[in-house]
Amino acid sequence: MILVNSPVEQTRPWGLVGRAGAALAAGMGVGRFVYTPILPLMTAHAGLTPAASAGLATANYLGYLLGALIGVAAPGVTRSRPVFRGSLILLVVTVAAMPLTRTTAVWLTLRLLAGVASAVIFVVAAGVLLDRLRDRHAHLAGWGIGGVGAGIAGSGLLVLLMRSIGDWRDAWWAAAVLTALFTVAGWSLPLDRGDAATPSKLRPPSHRWFVALFTSYTLEGVGYIIAGTFLVAAIDQGAHGPLGTAAWVLVGVAAAPSAALWTWLVRRWSRPTLLSAALVLQAAGIALPAVIGGTLAAAIAAILFGATFLGAATLSLAVGAHLNFPRSVALLTAGYSVGQILGPLVVTPLLHHGYQSALLLGALIVLAAAVAAALLRVGYPDHLGGPSRSAPRCDRADT
Repeated sequence: MILVNSPVEQTRPWGLVGRAGAALAAGMGVGRFVYTPILPLMTAHAGLTPAASAGLATANYLGYLLGALIGVAAPGVTRSRPVFRGSLILLVVTVAAMPLTRTTAVWLTLRLLAGVASAVIFVVAAGVLLDRLRDRHAHLAGWGIGGVGAGIAGSGLLVLLMRSIGDWRDAWWAAAVLTALFTVAGWSLPLDRGDAATPSKLRPPSHRWFVALFTSYTLEGVGYIIAGTFLVAAIDQGAHGPLGTAAWVLVGVAAAPSAALWTWLVRRWSRPTLLSAALVLQAAGIALPAVIGGTLAAAIAAILFGATFLGAATLSLAVGAHLNFPRSVALLTAGYSVGQILGPLVVTPLLHHGYQSALLLGALIVLAAAVAAALLRVGYPDHLGGPSRSAPRCDRADT
């Protein structure tokens, strides 16, 4: 069901974008992805083994799957303010509790719970953006989702600072404070869709294309998370100084405006075409540090990865919404989550020989996702039902 935006949202969309972006920065950018730049510190000073590091990543992704499935099984959760705010609080608590122990079993539990909270926050915030900005302000949704990149950049800078003045515990404490600040900014995200909302008449969902989309997004979950987990460690391996953490900051900087940029490009090219292009570029970015060392290669890899992974997510979720598929955000997030669980498990046997083989495998899987995305173009329903297409040119996102 597509709902008409409220008058406040029509005139003040940036307030909604800011609050949703802050929530996504807390739930994904910091609460979820801060583990990536902290991983080398925990490996060096907390006795974390490569197998245990993959286990912590898998626990987080399993929690993310559970959170996504909650959105599928109980869609009312995506409109529940107590659940949304409770997830934000849980996320802050789990991040703050990480430095209180060295017990792997406790870490596994904390990362599992953090994953559940992150998924609920993502499904809620992304759903609100796609719902409320679908018509006149559809191009602004990318800026909201770009909050993930802002969180990644902020947490990366924080960990970079902590490397020089503290240890792995201080890095987690600082991340908890940053998560709390973003939580405060996103706390008032409006979830009540309003009594004045009225449904638009839609055609039946297009299952054929959704299968291709679901396959592509699930494969992307497998490939991208390999880089998302091990890119910093791979760049740091053999480098002098915190090159990997600096590259992770660059990932966040590139990611912050990327979703908006890919959304803007929809004015000229179709979403399936752009999705395929984003995935091919992402595969190149993942493979680069595995075949070429040095600062320049690390910077290019970080920019390519950061500039595409959020864009791929934004485009995929927008295609799901365009296809009018019920609960598409939650379903796609669930598939993505399955992929993220499989990613670290698939490459764990390769980690004993370094990270290069893992990154190359991740790049190949992302290329497979690009092929699946390309299949969307076969008879893609550019003008599938939905609201009136009389919106301004900047919102003609399905041509």
